[in-house]
Amino acid sequence: MEKKVTPYKESQLNKKQQVEQMFDTISSNYDGLNRVISLGSDIKWRKKVIDLVAEKKPQSILDIATGTGDLAIQFAQETKASKIVGLDLSEGMLSVARKKVAESSFAKTLEFVKGDSEALPFDENSFDAITVSFGIRNFENLEKGLSEIYRVLKPGGIFVILETSVPTKFPWKQGYHIYSKGILPIIGKLFSKDKVAYRYLSESASVFPFGEKLNNILRKIGFIEVKNKPQTLGVATIYTATK
Repeated sequence: MEKKVTPYKESQLNKKQQVEQMFDTISSNYDGLNRVISLGSDIKWRKKVIDLVAEKKPQSILDIATGTGDLAIQFAQETKASKIVGLDLSEGMLSVARKKVAESSFAKTLEFVKGDSEALPFDENSFDAITVSFGIRNFENLEKGLSEIYRVLKPGGIFVILETSVPTKFPWKQGYHIYSKGILPIIGKLFSKDKVAYRYLSESASVFPFGEKLNNILRKIGFIEVKNKPQTLGVATIYTATK
């Protein structure tokens, strides 16, 4: 990453601890704010991730930075996987996720685990599919986190990333800059308990390596068949890779 961005600039905590604190704080209204901030597009992007994974007919799926569990829950509903794990640093987010599935028919298939993406609590070659949606830019050490994902992914398994990116063409580039720097932080201040959280989410997106830069990092770790597909004029990108 070109520049290290943290949620709380004056904090003595490391980035990982700050991210955990931030998501604990905003967990109760995170889902609704996501819909507002992405203008509903995040639902469509996640559906594409689900389709890419379902196509491989995985028996085991790990969703890292699962947040409030939306993607993991959809995997339980739309795939025949017998084991689905949602992992996140934030206990606040996970508590929301667990409430969503408490009375569901697929509660036994789905497990939510508090854990660190850079020290995954799983054996090598444990999962047929691994996903990270809007969480990989929060890794404190990107290459370490990706190496851990590579370790626990089975040979031939699919790895899918959904992450924000920055449009590169006029006028979408200029429009994105106005929205992310001007409008998004205002939305965060109006609707979130944590007034700096959505400033951080905007800033971290602006400096995160996207497109071919992230492709090259994935290849460096050892991933093969690396591809990226920009979404909605480039405001998000879906990456696929295998081992």
